[in-house]
Amino acid sequence: MRDRDEKLNKNELVDIRSLIGDADSGGFTLDEIMSEYGRGPRRPRPAKGGKVVAFPGTPSPPEEPEPDPPEEEPAPAEEERLPPPSEQEPAPVIPFPQEENAISAFFRDLSRRADDYADNMFAEDEAIDKQEVRRLEELIPGTDQEELDDELPPPQWRRPKRREVLPPDRPPQELARAYGKGLKWMRIRVLMVFFLAMLSLLQALAPALGTVWSAPMDRPDLRYWLAAALLGLGVLLGADVLLAGIGRALRLRFGMDTLTALACLTTLVDAVQLAQEPEPPARLPYTAVCLTGLFFLLHGAYHKRCALRLSCRTAASSASPYRVTLDPEKWNDRDTYVKWSGTPEGFGSQIQADDGAQRIFRRTCPLLLLGDISFALMVSVSGGHPERLIWALSALLTATAAFGGSLVYGRPFHKAARRLAVNGAALAGWPGIHPSRRGNCVLLTDGDLFPPGYVTLNGFKVMPEYPAERVLAYTTTLIRDSGSGLSRLFHDQLRSMGGLLRRANGLVCHEGGGLSANIRGDQVLVGSAAFMKLMEVRLPQGLNVKNAVFCAIDGRLAGIFALSYSLPDTVFPALEALFLEKVSPVLATRDFNLIPAMLQQRFRLAADKMAFPSVERRRELSDPEQEHDGVLTALLCREGLLPFAEAITAAKRLRWAVRLGASLCCAGSLLGMALAAYLTSVGAYSSLSPLNLLVYMLTWLAPVWFLSGWVHRF
Repeated sequence: MRDRDEKLNKNELVDIRSLIGDADSGGFTLDEIMSEYGRGPRRPRPAKGGKVVAFPGTPSPPEEPEPDPPEEEPAPAEEERLPPPSEQEPAPVIPFPQEENAISAFFRDLSRRADDYADNMFAEDEAIDKQEVRRLEELIPGTDQEELDDELPPPQWRRPKRREVLPPDRPPQELARAYGKGLKWMRIRVLMVFFLAMLSLLQALAPALGTVWSAPMDRPDLRYWLAAALLGLGVLLGADVLLAGIGRALRLRFGMDTLTALACLTTLVDAVQLAQEPEPPARLPYTAVCLTGLFFLLHGAYHKRCALRLSCRTAASSASPYRVTLDPEKWNDRDTYVKWSGTPEGFGSQIQADDGAQRIFRRTCPLLLLGDISFALMVSVSGGHPERLIWALSALLTATAAFGGSLVYGRPFHKAARRLAVNGAALAGWPGIHPSRRGNCVLLTDGDLFPPGYVTLNGFKVMPEYPAERVLAYTTTLIRDSGSGLSRLFHDQLRSMGGLLRRANGLVCHEGGGLSANIRGDQVLVGSAAFMKLMEVRLPQGLNVKNAVFCAIDGRLAGIFALSYSLPDTVFPALEALFLEKVSPVLATRDFNLIPAMLQQRFRLAADKMAFPSVERRRELSDPEQEHDGVLTALLCREGLLPFAEAITAAKRLRWAVRLGASLCCAGSLLGMALAAYLTSVGAYSSLSPLNLLVYMLTWLAPVWFLSGWVHRF
C-alpha cells in the first residue's frame, strides 16, 4: 500500500512537470486552455501520465480509483478519458487575472462616478421648478456669508499681554475744569520762552555774522552770564513740565521731557562754569538749543492740555452718549467698530493715561540716557580730559533730547479733537486709539444711515374692509417688536390717531424683506412689495410706490404706507473716509427696505463695498443687549454716520502718525548721540557749535511737524 502511494505521487509530479513543459514548448495555447476550462464544451484530450490537471481557480474533476496492480508484474496504467460532452457539467467562467496599477484604478473609479452623476443629473433637474427658483432669486436680496479662518489657537506657553493700570476714573466735567486751569498763563509762558530763545539765537549768530560786541558786552564772562541768565529764566518759566519729566524719571518712566530737563540743567552748569573760568575756551554754551527745545516742549504740552480739555468738554455735553468700541472678531473673524448707547464711564480713566509717544519713549529714553553718561565718561575721564565732562554731558543730552518729543502726540491730538468736537465726537485717549490697527469693519445700523427726521411718512391707504386704527396698530406692533428704525415714525403716527399697540406672538423675520406674526388669531404680514409677492399676496395693478410698507391680514392686503427716504449729505464724505482707511461697512440694518440694491439704485452708494449679512445675523449684530469690549474708543454725542466715521478715521490716523513720529524722534536722538560722542572725543568745538546743533535738531523736527499737521485733513 505504501509503495502504491509513492507511485501515485511520483506519477502526479511527472504529469505536472510534463504539462508545464508542454505549455512552455507550445503544446497548449492560451485559447485552448480557456476553451478547455471556461468557454464552451471541452474536447476530450488525453492527459500525459493518465492525469488531468485543473486550471488554477477551478475545481478539480473527480479522480477514478485505479485498480491495484499485481505484485509480480506492474500493469501499465489505463489511459483516463473525459466523459462525453452531453454528460459533462458546465464549468464557471473565470476572467483571466490581470494586474492593475493605482492610476488606472483611480481613473476607472472616477469615470464610474461621473457616469452615475450624469444618470442622476437630469432627474434632479426635472424635479426643480425653474420658474420658482427665478422668482425667489428676484424677490430675495443676496446676502454675504462670513469666511471664518480655522486658525490654531495661540500657544499656551505665551503669556498674555499685561494690561497697564489706568488712573482712577473721574467725570469728564471735572477733568475739563482741571485741564482748563492755568491754560491762558501757559500760553503766555510759551510765548515768553520763544522770545528768550530768539535772544539766545541772536547771541549764537553774532560770531557767525562777524558782529563786534561793544562795551561792556565785549567781555566773554558777561556773555556767558547772559546766556546763563536767559536759560535760567526759561527754566523758571517751564518749571512745571521740567519737574514733570524729573518726577517721571523717579518713577522709572523716562521720557523726552526728562532728557530736556537734564540737558537744561547741564547746559546751565556749563554756562556758569565758563563764566567763572579766568580764560574760558572760545565756545558758547548750548543755551539757544536748550531754550528752543524747551519752547517746543511747552508748545506740545499746551496742545495736549487743550486737546484733553476739549475732549472732556465734548464728552460731558451728553449724559447718555453713544459709546464706540472695537469688538474682537465681531464679523468675518475681524475686529469691528460698534456704536451703542451707554454712559461716559471709563472715559476719564483712559483720557489720563500715557499717550503712545510716552510709551515708546519710556523704553528708549533710559537707553539713550545710559549712552549719554557712558560716552561722556569715555570722552572725559577715560580720554584723559576730565575738564570736558560737563561740556560732553551738555552736548550729548542736548543732542539726544528731540524737539518733537511732546509735539508728536500733543499737536495732532489737538487738531483732531477740534475737528471731532464740531460734530460731537471725542476720542477716549491712547488706550482706545492704540487697538485701531485691528479695526477693519464697522457696523452700520438704521440710525447711522438715516437719523431721525430723514424718513417721513408721505401717506397711507387702508382697504375698506379693515379699520384704519387696526391696520396701523398691527403694522406698528410688528415694526416695534423687530427693532426697526421705523419704530418711532409709526409709533408717532399711531399715537396721533389715538390707537394702541397690540401683543404679537411668534414674530418671524423673513429673508425676503418682511415680518410675520400672529395677533389675536390674525396672521399678519408686514414688509416690502417684494415680500408680498413672495408670500403670494395680491397687490393693486399699476402700483408705483418705490419705498413703502405693506400690511396683509390673513393673506389679503390691508394697508399701504408710503415712505420717503432722504439720505444726509454727510453720509458720502463719511463713507469715503472709511473706504480710504480700508474700513469695510457692514449693514446691520433692521429696516427691511434698506437693502444694497435700494441704496445703490436710489442714492448711488457703493453698496458693492458693503457687507450685507443674513437677516438673523443682522439682528444678532444689532442686538442692544449684546456684550461689548471694555476699552472705549470714542464717545459720540450726536446722531448720524459722520461723527462715527470721523472718530474711527481720526483714531487710525492719529495712531499711525504718533508711532511714526516717535520712531523718527528716537532715530534722530540716537544719531545725534553718536555724532556728539565723536565730536566731543576729538574736541571739535567749531563743528559742534550751538548753531550747527540747532540746525540738526530742527532738521529732524521738520517731518514730525508736517506729520502732525496731516492727521486732521480727511
